[in-house]
Amino acid sequence: MSRKKAGPAASNKAVQALYAIAEEIYEELDGGQIPKMKIPLRTKGNIRFDPKHAVWKYGNLLGVRSAKKLKGALMLLRTMYVLEFIQDMINEAKSSTLREMYYISEGWDIAKFHSQDESNLLAEDLEVITQLIREDFKLRPEESGASVIGNVTIEEITRNGERRRINCRDDVGDAGYTIPYNVEKEKVKFVGGDAKFVLAIETGGMFDRLVENGFDEDAKCVLVHLKGQPSRSTRRLLKRLNEEMKWPVAVFTDGDPWSFRIHASVAYGAIKTAHISEFLATPTTEFVGITASDILNYDLPTDALTPRDVGALNAELSDPRFNDEFWRNEINTMLQINKKAEQQALAKYGLDYVTDTYLPEKLGPIGLM
Repeated sequence: MSRKKAGPAASNKAVQALYAIAEEIYEELDGGQIPKMKIPLRTKGNIRFDPKHAVWKYGNLLGVRSAKKLKGALMLLRTMYVLEFIQDMINEAKSSTLREMYYISEGWDIAKFHSQDESNLLAEDLEVITQLIREDFKLRPEESGASVIGNVTIEEITRNGERRRINCRDDVGDAGYTIPYNVEKEKVKFVGGDAKFVLAIETGGMFDRLVENGFDEDAKCVLVHLKGQPSRSTRRLLKRLNEEMKWPVAVFTDGDPWSFRIHASVAYGAIKTAHISEFLATPTTEFVGITASDILNYDLPTDALTPRDVGALNAELSDPRFNDEFWRNEINTMLQINKKAEQQALAKYGLDYVTDTYLPEKLGPIGLM
């Protein structure tokens, strides 16, 4: 990154934050010191509960990336290239996918990334250090957008800069409204809606079942397809619907340890993105997915847990996001019965069972139906 401040974008908060990183490295070099960067450790052991925002965030444990070792020196060199790359994009009003940034590094000689995991990690490092998000750096994810169906009207900025209103029930097809990667207020606004709650659904098959059965209209809810582990834009949209429209959020998933983590990422934030949990997480989210108790009570078809499943469940017992009586009981029960089940297992009782019986029985006790 050029030591001379950028012209048109010098006042941009991202440029200023990245310039400060470059300046610190330059000053250490000028002073004859070995340059380094201090970064909060992104580990489960460095997660703490933030009572102000009711989410899990990184604590005070720091790691040091130093040029004292070759690996650290290469990452600092890559950091400088990335800073300049981001500065150029902001100045030129362009953006890049994370994948494109990885391939662009092919022209950085010895500083090129050896894998996309390395470039993704560095983008996350910059978020942690600056307390900004990658969208501020004009970096876009590759994942395709999830879908929304329900009576909520949004106003979206089109490619031509025009404002267009879309009702996510009446103005969309069966696939619903596709969530863009940028769901901030300058891009997407909520201008109306008639719903009691938002139901976030893990799998495409179950999302389609609820849409076909008209559950969004019958239950007066907004359906959001998570597409497995939800993208950051999907979690951000759920948070905005909860905060701005005052609609409670519930998550409906399969019954396995990986699905439990999907709920945890929506409610409390993922360990990988704990530095921006208050931006993405919706702490009041309710879990209405398949539990070990449901497997027993509804006599659902099951699969046996794999050794990887067992390891994940045991890890969740020490994960602070699952540190309450409900989750301890359900995780221990799943380990005891050694079984897991999919959402679609409810089809054992017919295609309407999930909307006529299961969801009302799960949503009713928490006041959503």
